[in-house]
Amino acid sequence: MTFRYDNRVAIVTGAGNGLGRSHALGLAARGAKVVVNDLGSQLSVAESVVEEIRAAGGEAIANGANVTQPGEVEAMVQAAKDKWGRVDILVNNAGILRDKSFSKMSLDDFRLVLDVHLMGAAICSKAVWDLMKEQQYGRIVMTSSSSGIYGNFGQSNYGAAKMGVVGLMNVLHLEGAKYGIRVNALSPTAATRMTEGLIEAEALELMTVESVTAGLLYLVGEEAPARLVLCAGAGGYAATRIYETDGICLSPEDQTPENIALNIEHILDTSRQTMLQQGADQTIKFIARATERQAGESN
Repeated sequence: MTFRYDNRVAIVTGAGNGLGRSHALGLAARGAKVVVNDLGSQLSVAESVVEEIRAAGGEAIANGANVTQPGEVEAMVQAAKDKWGRVDILVNNAGILRDKSFSKMSLDDFRLVLDVHLMGAAICSKAVWDLMKEQQYGRIVMTSSSSGIYGNFGQSNYGAAKMGVVGLMNVLHLEGAKYGIRVNALSPTAATRMTEGLIEAEALELMTVESVTAGLLYLVGEEAPARLVLCAGAGGYAATRIYETDGICLSPEDQTPENIALNIEHILDTSRQTMLQQGADQTIKFIARATERQAGESN
């Protein structure tokens, strides 16, 4: 199997440097026509990526839209459509850091990071959504992080945003499935400007952006998965999945914090855990268990 993106049009946000640049180059090298997006003040770096793609025989245009501004993003999507007629792939990669412990972090910095990562992903996805529905084809990738999935000291804003995009992925997966839109998330570890000073130089040499881009290219392929959080870094690839334990069911008179405490080991037991497909599955499970318990008591 060879992954190609001939005649596919991709938008990569935050593509002037680091992971975004690598994603744009990787897509273009395999035939995609690429909109290289970076914030207006960084447009020159986006243009340099475009020049690199064109020098290698590919097609690309630069765009300076701010992902937090719906009008600018809509204009970017329209520019891609005007030039190539469609948009098949959206890589929500744009991001910033404003790291501080929660007690020292201003709410403005908390809001700014959420605006860029979470609202930016929503705004860009919204801008391509109806077009992808009309095409009956689309591939959208959110960029998550272990900082959100597992937590990381000093990154309450970043972590909240990065877990938020997983929730956005879950819902868009359900709403886009019948239109041929597949939505996934990439949880990368790579040596970028964001990781400078955090990791030893020897380890950084292993954490190439290209190793992460290999995962991205898989997630946007013709036979892409759906609702997958793919973790990638230093040549390692894994999946993060959210499971729910089978749990317990207490009768109304036993529904107390004391009885929850007494049964916490059974609640935490993973032997029969399952991966639910949508939020309603949890409600259906709890009601079914309660109905079974009630029927058993009446017999």
